[in-house]
Amino acid sequence: MGNKKDIMKKIKSALISVSDKSNLKPLLKALTKNKIELISSGGTFKTIKKLKFKCIEVSEFTGFDEILDGRVKTLHPKIHAGILSKRNNRLHLKQLKKNNFQNIDLVIVNFYPFEKTLKNTKNQNKIIEKIDIGGPTLVRSAAKNYNDVTVITSVNQYQELIEQINRNKGATSLKFREKMSRLAFSETAYYDSVISNYFNLMSSDYFPKKKVIHANLIEKLRYGENPHQESAIYSIKENLKINKIHGKELSYNNYNDIFSALTISKNLPNGIGTVIVKHANPCGVSILKNKIKSYKSALACDPVSAFGGIVSCNFKIDKTLAIELNKVFFEVIIADGFNNDALQLLKLKKNLRIIDASNFQMSEILKINSQDESFLIQFDDKKKFTKKDFKIVSKKKPTRTQLNDLIFAFNICRYVKSNAIVLASNKSTIGIGSGQPSRLDSCQIAINKMSKFNNNEREIVAASDAFFPFLDGIENLVQAGVSAVIQPSGSIRDKEIIKFANETNTILVFSKTRHFRH
Repeated sequence: MGNKKDIMKKIKSALISVSDKSNLKPLLKALTKNKIELISSGGTFKTIKKLKFKCIEVSEFTGFDEILDGRVKTLHPKIHAGILSKRNNRLHLKQLKKNNFQNIDLVIVNFYPFEKTLKNTKNQNKIIEKIDIGGPTLVRSAAKNYNDVTVITSVNQYQELIEQINRNKGATSLKFREKMSRLAFSETAYYDSVISNYFNLMSSDYFPKKKVIHANLIEKLRYGENPHQESAIYSIKENLKINKIHGKELSYNNYNDIFSALTISKNLPNGIGTVIVKHANPCGVSILKNKIKSYKSALACDPVSAFGGIVSCNFKIDKTLAIELNKVFFEVIIADGFNNDALQLLKLKKNLRIIDASNFQMSEILKINSQDESFLIQFDDKKKFTKKDFKIVSKKKPTRTQLNDLIFAFNICRYVKSNAIVLASNKSTIGIGSGQPSRLDSCQIAINKMSKFNNNEREIVAASDAFFPFLDGIENLVQAGVSAVIQPSGSIRDKEIIKFANETNTILVFSKTRHFRH
């Protein structure tokens, strides 16, 4: 494809069968002007006649009536022979003549709205009836024979086709036909993948033998993590359910941080919580109910790392909070809406990206991590924890406040790159150690952050995303003032850890679940 001589092909006849009947009039006008014969069926035929254009009905063209409630209309040898015949193949021409068939040079088809139907109903019979058979078959035939046939699969392609045939006196160029063929095969592949995934989900087969992933291009980005890397963002939905209402265009790194921040904030209690993210790691989280206190507590955890980061508020931002937010340089501010006066204040910063995420919801979609020609798939770590999921193994028992802080810290651990250590007090993080090969190093980083930025007089709790393999990690935490620790069980040294906790009068809580995040 692409290196051949750009051969023009005159269009003499066109088959039109579209579910989306918008913008047909200018297209039909251009086709008629160029003396192109129109063939159509069903609702499309009725629409064309209503618009007062001449058209042959498929049943008249084939001499065979539609059957099975319209399930079989265009699945006929006369149709597909006319599309698939090679115009320079003598045998093909002879067979067409013998059967009194004619060539079809243009196929205009868009499919039954299967994806839209999934959104509007759970009735399986209605869903099954919206699986288009004839449409994709016509498109595949035309796309395969792009050397002689033009295929159009979207209303958005009409204008380009009109320009082609008007410029070329009813003909299309090979380059145009190649392009439309490529887009057509993408369309049929996407359509079939949506159907395939529907059946897999229906049977709860999340890891089938053959995995097909479909996605829509949202936008091409200026570059990836670095300027020499090309990048784009795709979504299996038509949009991302987030609305940028101000600021510069979003970069690859912005999106990466935005989704990290939303993953945390949307899993906090409803309408509560502030998250600050830098390089996809949380550097401050608070679930205090007071919005100002929540933001200030999240910021206080690590104000240096927060500089140039992303703030995600699990609530609507008002003017008072906007004043505080404007005191710090942030790349992006996310919230479940903004008061008008708050928005006007934040917009004073020209480059600040402001994101309304009030329509964003976490879905059950699998997480994908790709590498070379392979990719790993897993469910996200979204298990909701309650007090029943933990076992107090130390002699000293936690107060209700301590236990709530422990569970809060452990929940935040799941969003911190492993090895992860989270120090917390009063429903807020006060030190986070992330992404270290050594758990001991993560402990030290969390302690250093706490010592540098937080003069905390309240009791300090610590959470680890996995068990402590040796005493040194928990020993450092206790020496730094930690009075309660939560960690997954499973180490051969669990008994030593419990013994140390009892000897130092430290509260120790075990979880059966770990939280690695690589």
